[in-house]
Amino acid sequence: MSNPKYTNHLISEKSPYLLQHAHNPVNWYAWGDEAFTKAKQENKLVLISVGYSACHWCHVMEHQCFEDEQVAELMNKYFINIKVDREERPDVDHVYMTAVQLMTQHGGWPLNCFVLPDGRPIYGGTYFPKEQWMQLLKNLSTLHQTDKLKVEDYANQLTTGVKQTDEFISVSYDEKNNITKETIENCALNFQKRFDTKNGGSIGAPKFMMPNNYLFLLRYAHITNNESILNHVHFTLQKIAHGGIYDHLGGGFARYSTDEQWKVPHFEKMLYDNAQLISLYSEAFQQNKNPLYKQVVYETISFIERELTSAEYGFYSALDADSEGVEGLYYIWTKEELHVLLKKDFDVFADYYSVNEIGYWEDENYILLRNLSDAEVALKNNISLEEMNKIISFAKEKLLAQRNKRVRPGLDDKIITSWNGLLCAALCDAYTAFADDTFLQLALKNANFIKHKLIDDTGGLMRCYKDKAYINAFLDDYAFIIDAYIKLFSITGDAAWLGISELLVRQTLNDFYDEKKHVFYFSDKNANKLISQKVEMHDNVIPASNSQMARNLFMLSKITGNINYETISKKMLNHVAEEIANYPSGHSNWAILVTQQILPFNEVCVVGKAVDEFINEFKEHYIPNAIFVYSKTASEIALLKERYKPDETVIYVCQNYTCSAPVKTVNETLKQLN
Repeated sequence: MSNPKYTNHLISEKSPYLLQHAHNPVNWYAWGDEAFTKAKQENKLVLISVGYSACHWCHVMEHQCFEDEQVAELMNKYFINIKVDREERPDVDHVYMTAVQLMTQHGGWPLNCFVLPDGRPIYGGTYFPKEQWMQLLKNLSTLHQTDKLKVEDYANQLTTGVKQTDEFISVSYDEKNNITKETIENCALNFQKRFDTKNGGSIGAPKFMMPNNYLFLLRYAHITNNESILNHVHFTLQKIAHGGIYDHLGGGFARYSTDEQWKVPHFEKMLYDNAQLISLYSEAFQQNKNPLYKQVVYETISFIERELTSAEYGFYSALDADSEGVEGLYYIWTKEELHVLLKKDFDVFADYYSVNEIGYWEDENYILLRNLSDAEVALKNNISLEEMNKIISFAKEKLLAQRNKRVRPGLDDKIITSWNGLLCAALCDAYTAFADDTFLQLALKNANFIKHKLIDDTGGLMRCYKDKAYINAFLDDYAFIIDAYIKLFSITGDAAWLGISELLVRQTLNDFYDEKKHVFYFSDKNANKLISQKVEMHDNVIPASNSQMARNLFMLSKITGNINYETISKKMLNHVAEEIANYPSGHSNWAILVTQQILPFNEVCVVGKAVDEFINEFKEHYIPNAIFVYSKTASEIALLKERYKPDETVIYVCQNYTCSAPVKTVNETLKQLN
C-alpha cells in the first residue's frame, strides 16, 4: 500500500493511475513543463515512467520499487521523476516506447525511460525488480555525472532513431495508385496462412482478439463468397465467446488470453476491446443469425451499462485485473463454493461451464468456460434443453449476486473520448443488427454527452473527462468520434450529427494533416513539443487513427459529394499499398477501406415519410459494402438532395456519385445491390 505520510505532485491529478502513485515516497511529477524546468535547473536526468491503471506489472513494480523508501531516496536524490498515464498521453508513450524498443527490441508496460532535461532518451526498459532497479539508478546517475560525452552520444543516437522511425512512415508515399483487387486477395490469403484451425484465431499465444481483423475477414468473405474464411471467422467467434476470456456471469471480455485456447485471460476489462467486440458480434449476427452472438452483445452492453457508465452517460475506461492484490480473484471459483451455492444444480452447471479438468486453473480455482454443446449437457444429465436452460439461468443469477459481494476490481473512471467514440459506434451497430431502441437511446445519450462536454463551437475536441474536460484531443479522438457521428446520422437521419462530423474533419485537416505527405499527425502539428511527431499508420488492437480517418473521409465523400475527401483518402491508402498484403494483421482497417474502394460500394438512400418500415426491413440483411442514409423530409445533403417526394417513399441505389432509377421495395433494392 502507498504510505499516507507521503504526498507528491500527483495528488491534484485526475487519472486513477496517477492518483495510485500520489502517496508513494517517490516525489512524482505529472507530465509537463514544471518537471523539465526543475531538471534543467538541477542538472538531473529525468525518469519518465509510463503505465495505466489496469496494468498488472505496473502494480507489481510500484509495490516492489516505488513504495520502497530506500528506492525512493535514490530516485529523489538523483532524478526528476515523471509518472505518465499512457491512456491520457499516448503521444508521450509512443515516443519513449519507440526509444525503448530501439534499445531492447521489445516493449511493454510499465515503461521506464531515462531522458535528458530536454527530453532526449538515453536508456530505458520495462519492468525491473527492486535490486536491479536500484543498481540501474546508481549506474545511470554515475554515468551522467562522470561521462557527459557518452550520455550525449546515447541521446543523439536514440533521438535520431526515434525520428527516423516516424519520418520513414510519413514519407513512404507513392503517387501511383497501387491498390488493386489482387491487394485484397493477397491480404486475405496471408491471413489464412496463420489461421489456428484447432482453437480459432491466429496461431500462437498469447491470443488477442484483434476485432478489426475479423471484421475485415467477415466482410471480405461475405462479399466474395469465400466459405473457408467465413467458417473460420464464425469458428473463432464461437471459441472466444465460449472461452474463459468471456465473463459468462457478468458479460464482457477480458483483454487477452495467455494461452492458445482462450482459457486463461489477463483479467482486466478494457472499454475499447468490449466496444469493438460488440460491433463485430453484431455484424456477425446479421450475417448468420447465431443466437450466441446476440447473447454476447446483450450481456456485454449490460455489463457496460452496469459497471462502466457514468451518471452523465460517459463510459469509463477499464476494470483492473486485480482485486485484493490477486489477479483474477473476482472472477474465479472453487468447487466447494459452487457446491454450497448451487446444491442440486451443481452437476449440470459443472458440465455446462467445465468445472472439471478442462476449466481448472490453479490453487483449486476454476475459470468458467464452455466445452460441451447445450445438447450434450442436457443429454449427459438426462434433462430437456428447456430444463437445462432454466437451471443455468438460475445458477448464473445466484453466482452473480454472490460475486457482487466480493471486493471489486479497481475502476478507472476517467472517460477517454476515442474509446467513447468506439462504443457509441458499437451501439449504433448493435441497433442496426437487433433493432433494439435501447441501444440507440444509449448511443444518443453518449453522443450528446460528448457534444456538450468535450467539443467546443469551433470543432475543438478534448481527450479526457473527469468532472471536467482536460488534455487536448489527439487524432484518434477525432477519428472515432467522427465515425460514431457518421453512423448516428446514417441510422437516425438527423443531419446535426453529420454537421458535427464535418466540423471535426475540418479541424483535423487544419491541425493534423500534412498536405505534402498526405498523412495526419497523431498530435496537433502546431502544438507538439515532443522530440518527434508521431504518425500512426499500423492497425493494432485499436485501428490506427490514420486508417480510421481515411475511412471517415471516404464515407463523408459519398454522403456530402465532397470529392476532395475521397482524393485524400486514396492518397493516404497509397502509403500502405504493399504492406496491406504483406502484413495484414497490422493493416486490417486499411483492408476494409480497400474493399470499399476496389469492390462495388453502394450508397442506399431511403427518402419519404414511411422510411421506418424500410429501415427495419433492411436490418434483416447483411450488406457490409454500403452506407444507408434515411430522410423523412427534403434535404440539402448531396446524397439526398432533390430526392424527396411528398406522396411516396422511394429507395435509390448509388455508386460513384451516380444513382439507379428509384425503386419502392426492399426486394427490388436487393436485386440492384446484387
